[in-house]
Amino acid sequence: MSIAEEAISQKASDVQPGSFRHTVLLAARRFKSSWVELGKLLTQVRHEGLYQEWGYGSFEAYCLAELRIKKGTADKLTRNFSFLEKHEPQVMKTPELAEAAPAFEVVEVLAQAEGRGQLSATDYKSIRDSIWNQEKPTSELRRDLTEKFPAPEVQLTDRAELKRLWSQTKRLVAELAASKNVPDAVKERAAALEADLAELATARDA
Repeated sequence: MSIAEEAISQKASDVQPGSFRHTVLLAARRFKSSWVELGKLLTQVRHEGLYQEWGYGSFEAYCLAELRIKKGTADKLTRNFSFLEKHEPQVMKTPELAEAAPAFEVVEVLAQAEGRGQLSATDYKSIRDSIWNQEKPTSELRRDLTEKFPAPEVQLTDRAELKRLWSQTKRLVAELAASKNVPDAVKERAAALEADLAELATARDA
């Protein structure tokens, strides 16, 4: 058992068994083998602001302190789950089918492509069979999809501007998270934008 798993197990022992909070902790411990479950639960935690009831000032602080999950990973989990919920609403309502979802790394590529406006509903339908009935290794399938939906290249001269925009967006996300007057949907879109800018600003030169 890893250090993170041990910490989560210890925290779980201090939380009431059967409670929603306890369920999220157990899902975090099973993260690698069951990302859809955790993505769904984290989406609910964020939407309903449950982390505040548990004594945390922000969703990010809760994920890091209690689940040992970094902000970027939490954002990807919720975004990836939302992607599948949008394109596979019936499947996501059936736990047994949802757990057979494509690999986290594969869905991540598609969610990012959709966020950039590169992937339409028609595009998704055309590749659906290849990701749900996966025959290739995950690494190979991820590479194929990355080539099909490539992220725009970032020139070195643009990097400073991207980092500046990323920094500004991080501050905005923090302010939005602290506000009780901003809808959760707006906070989520801002967090997704910050994650996209982080990826662009820190990407290696081609």
